[in-house]
Amino acid sequence: MQYVVYVLFSDALAKYYVGQTKDIENRLDRHNSGRENYTSKGTPWNLICTFNCKDRQEAVRLESRIKKRGIQRYLQDNNLQ
Repeated sequence: MQYVVYVLFSDALAKYYVGQTKDIENRLDRHNSGRENYTSKGTPWNLICTFNCKDRQEAVRLESRIKKRGIQRYLQDNNLQ
């Protein structure tokens, strides 16, 4: 099953968030409805970009790579911002 790594941005907090999921629409709804503890204070979250991955293992590796580099820096390095 295909996974997606996604990057969100909150204007309210001026912060990025990166995660991975199989169902991006449901996940974005959970973030924006306040059902996720970490992101509940930053609503609304805007979807900045997504990266398709073949499986969860690839998605976890990419998510980790983005976090280690810093989300904003990763986006700038890849001309996604």
